[in-house]
Amino acid sequence: MAERLLSYSEAIREAQADCLARDPSVYLMGLGVPGPTGIFGSTKGLVERFGADRVLDMPASEGGMTGVALGTAIAGMRPILVHVRVDFAVLSMEALVNQAAKWHFMYGGKMRAPLTVRMIIGRGWGQGPQHSQSLQAWFGHVPGLKVVMPATASDAKGMLTAAVEDDAPVIVLEHRWLYGVTGAVPEGRHVRPLSGAKVMREGRHVTLAGFSYMVLECMRAADLLASVGIEAEVIDLRTLTPIDIDTITASVAKTGRIVTADTGHSQFGATAEVTSLVAEHAFHHLKKPPARIALPAVPTPTTPSLADAYYPRAIDIARRALVLCDSDAALEEPPPLTPWLDVPEPRFTGPY
Repeated sequence: MAERLLSYSEAIREAQADCLARDPSVYLMGLGVPGPTGIFGSTKGLVERFGADRVLDMPASEGGMTGVALGTAIAGMRPILVHVRVDFAVLSMEALVNQAAKWHFMYGGKMRAPLTVRMIIGRGWGQGPQHSQSLQAWFGHVPGLKVVMPATASDAKGMLTAAVEDDAPVIVLEHRWLYGVTGAVPEGRHVRPLSGAKVMREGRHVTLAGFSYMVLECMRAADLLASVGIEAEVIDLRTLTPIDIDTITASVAKTGRIVTADTGHSQFGATAEVTSLVAEHAFHHLKKPPARIALPAVPTPTTPSLADAYYPRAIDIARRALVLCDSDAALEEPPPLTPWLDVPEPRFTGPY
């Protein structure tokens, strides 16, 4: 299958276009979905191609639009619902947690709710406590929901397609700093199973396991560690539920050390779950206690000086790995790409 270089947002747009073209029961909805910016470009041009009856704008009523999506899913449609920020999706938790997640179970497998919900997570431009959260641990805690966090353009296309075709409700979490990241993406229909981690880089001294955008930071940390002779194995965990403990265990069996990095909070978060699973399944392989890199247990700051200190980066992952490896090597932090660390790179602009 031929591959091209696409951005993360282009890959998402292509997945949605393929699903809309292939299956008349698929439709796309959300606040600003048909708008000129098209949710970081991920829905741009789809209303012109498929019409306003299949690419729908919505009022600012997250609970209402989620209820509509759930009702049509139960009735046989396959909606793709976009929440511009995961913070706004909090208003739709009743429909997702009490209804969609339990539908198949409550009716003995005879009814289903094939609902796909895209939610944007993560930081940017000092948007603060109500617009920059990463709440994946909430959804991962709920049985009946599948929670995926693609970090590459290829996985973004493949996992979104799989989510739409799956009969279970699937939460697809997209970090806003990933939309401009490019990668090779197959042409035509491309499906990536909604389970299974991927070893992004082989190593023998320490495992760096990341969710979503933190996979990129783990790769950068591995480069920093390589400069002082430490070979890090990097794992893209890809999915929160189901989580791939086998790949994690196999890596820890080789390295004996693990640092897990997540975009959410460390307290009761995704890194805590990975650490617990490693302790249960790979304790006898561990040379050092597992380490976690995530957000502190305080709300997201807006002020640049606080934001610069709040978010962990590659240097934090690498330095934690040095401790696990009993290394006293000194690592110099690479110069930032932008003066303000709450902006990933100069070409990455708003409006969100």
